[in-house]
Amino acid sequence: MLYGHIRPHRAAIALGGLLTLVGSAAGLVQPLAAKALVERLGVHESITMLLVLLTALVVAGAVAEAVGAYVLERTAESVVLAARRQLVARLLRLRMPAVDRSKPGDLMSRVTADTTLLRAITTQSLVSAGTGLATLVGAIVFMALLEPVLLGVTVAVIVLIGSSMGLVMPRISKATKRAQEAVGAISTALERTFGAFRTVKASGAERREEAAIEAAAREAWRGGVRAAKWQSLAMSSVGLAVQVSFLAVLGVGGARVASGATDIATLIAFLLYLFYLIDPISRLVEAASAYQVGSAAIARMAEAEGLETEPLETEPLEAGDQEGAGAATPAKPASIAFEGVTFRYRPDLPPVHHGVDFVVPGGGMTAFVGPSGAGKSTVFGLVERFYEADGGRVLVDGTDVRDWPLERLRAQIGYVEQDAPVLSGTLRENLMFAAPGATDDQLARVLTRTRLDGLVERLPEGLETPVGHRGSKLSGGERQRVAIARALLREPRLLLLDEATSQLDAVNELALRDTVAEAARTTTVLVVAHRLSTVTLADRIVVMEAGRVRAIGTHAELVASDPLYGELAATQFLATAPDDRANQAS
Repeated sequence: MLYGHIRPHRAAIALGGLLTLVGSAAGLVQPLAAKALVERLGVHESITMLLVLLTALVVAGAVAEAVGAYVLERTAESVVLAARRQLVARLLRLRMPAVDRSKPGDLMSRVTADTTLLRAITTQSLVSAGTGLATLVGAIVFMALLEPVLLGVTVAVIVLIGSSMGLVMPRISKATKRAQEAVGAISTALERTFGAFRTVKASGAERREEAAIEAAAREAWRGGVRAAKWQSLAMSSVGLAVQVSFLAVLGVGGARVASGATDIATLIAFLLYLFYLIDPISRLVEAASAYQVGSAAIARMAEAEGLETEPLETEPLEAGDQEGAGAATPAKPASIAFEGVTFRYRPDLPPVHHGVDFVVPGGGMTAFVGPSGAGKSTVFGLVERFYEADGGRVLVDGTDVRDWPLERLRAQIGYVEQDAPVLSGTLRENLMFAAPGATDDQLARVLTRTRLDGLVERLPEGLETPVGHRGSKLSGGERQRVAIARALLREPRLLLLDEATSQLDAVNELALRDTVAEAARTTTVLVVAHRLSTVTLADRIVVMEAGRVRAIGTHAELVASDPLYGELAATQFLATAPDDRANQAS
């Protein structure tokens, strides 16, 4: 998976690695220049050119490494950006069951925190490992040419101490993964708290929520501290190995100089190479540590990318299909049919639908009623293909929804959820969310139809007024009207309203009821409702009980023929006299 992220940037990574290697190579020559300098001083020769050469090498190496570091860091940021784009694109196409099983905060953490760790593995684990290894090999070659005996002493000490790192690296990966999981838990807890902020305050639960978030933060801290502990141990091993090697080489080398087996200039050059080994060995250790850290992040990203997604559409939408509003000629209303539909949300949960059958012709209003848990709202989820039926068929215009291009199917539908969500942003952005191509005239008409024009006049910045997080600056009824206006502005062929007027006062409900009745003349309207004003206006009513369709008919027919509907009507004051319907509708 790592190669998939870096493959588009391999040329830039290669360039950065080459520049870093050039800088390291310039450093490799410096001990040899120092050796020549000492030798010339011993015979009283001029050292001016050697000093100039040494200075030039230092400057050239520094410049090459600086440019290489910039190229690599820029490339690392590009890798992170590409990973975030890819992950976000996939998460936004997740199937609803995958979203239901996931925690939103944890998914957000994978896009933010986990992708950030990809930067380290891109620059350090790959380039640092490559350049560090090349530099280490080069230094060892020069050391072998200078003093093979002293090289043997050095390698023996470094291998002896460095072998302990094989035990340290897996611990770094384990600690990092636990830390990242805890960061995801923090995001999940915060998302839960701010998503119900008023409920938290009204319940006096601030301290409990604070304790839950603090517990996750402490777990992240513990994981980070564990990783830092093992990383520090790994890095300190490098310094310890070089220091012990220095003492060993100094003792053995001093003895060899005293015996005449080597000269002082060679010993000095060898010691310089020994200290030079700190950098490439440190790079290799850092690369290994970064790989352990990054691999934990990549594993979490892979888990997110492994979640089931909806198919990516390849067929382009025709003009008017995507935006809904602004079509030259109104499209005919859509017809809906359920044929023996069975469905359950998860294999471990009981079925929601047990062979649901009904037909809704194009146009008019159809109301779904029944006890809580009867499967009414699930009908809408299956029509929108948020979920796939386990058995039977869901038909739109006589075609199974599974045979519709998904984007084209949803372009025909306006949907108002039960809780009428409003997104952060301005009022205009929320209204035009489903119909970004709507004109100002179309927007003005919908505002009037949904009685939002008065709200717009009262707001300090009109349509450009921010509505707050989840529409916190709007009342419940205003949020419902915004959601309904958003759906109507799309001018859909099928309008799904799930308890869309539950939070409206009597005056606004009456206005919106007339708006929905008007829409039903040109659009197929399906509504889940319990209120008399909505149900009695429906052309047909589908009574559902325990995941089955119990009866279909008008209000008057069902009151007379179906005991369950009669009971519901009596309980919810739906059973009014036929003469009263005109009064109720007026």
